[in-house]
Amino acid sequence: MTDLETVQNNAVVQMAYNLTVEGEEIESNTLEYLHGHGNIIAGLEVPITDMRVGETRDIIAKAKDAYGEYDPNQVVTVSRAAFPPNFEIKLGEEMRLRDSSGRMFTAVATSLSEDSVELDMNHPMAGKDLTFKVTVLSIRQGTPEEIAAGRLGGSCAGCSGDCSSGCG
Repeated sequence: MTDLETVQNNAVVQMAYNLTVEGEEIESNTLEYLHGHGNIIAGLEVPITDMRVGETRDIIAKAKDAYGEYDPNQVVTVSRAAFPPNFEIKLGEEMRLRDSSGRMFTAVATSLSEDSVELDMNHPMAGKDLTFKVTVLSIRQGTPEEIAAGRLGGSCAGCSGDCSSGCG
């Protein structure tokens, strides 16, 4: 595999980052992804373009280019009867739920009554500007399989053969 000089589309980028939100460090980790395919938030991916191995940048991803603005329409009230009888609902904690069509989603219960549950389906970082300190650790050309799949890990052949199922 070919090492590249700078971050560009179809490059596999490994980076170390620190994420700070509202002055508090939320996460410090490493990440490897295929650049230019929307595998990370745009507010981080775009400013990394053209960085070199060893280069460090401070990047502010505005809410609209991160997890979006907070949308009050994403707060809904549902009947408590929509939950299985023994399902424990904890206020303020993320829950993985399935709607009547079988689609999975994440929500946080923001209020409970005997008859209803208020669910906030906004991403926990919605409406927040994110501050990253990013250092590029390595850059290589993506393989033809990675590029065709638009992500690391190759094709979706292991999960029904097409990516419309949302695998990966």
